[in-house]
Amino acid sequence: MSITATELKSNLGKYLLLAATEDIYITRNGKVVAKLSNPYQDRVDIARSLFGILPDDVTLEEAREERLSQI
Repeated sequence: MSITATELKSNLGKYLLLAATEDIYITRNGKVVAKLSNPYQDRVDIARSLFGILPDDVTLEEAREERLSQI
C-alpha cells in the first residue's frame, strides 16, 4: 500500500495497525521516502516456511547434531 506523508500524519493509528499485516510505503512529492512494516514479519514467514519439515519424533538434540554436521 502506498500513502502520502500527510495521510500518514492524519491517520497514524490506522496505518500502525495495517503495518502488522502489510508494508506501507510513504510518499512525499510522488517519491517513496519511507516504509512502515512489521519488524517481526521476516521471522514469522521463516517460521511458517519451516512448519512441518521435521518429523514429530525428532528431538532438539538430533536436529542440532544434523545442523552442525552440515557445516
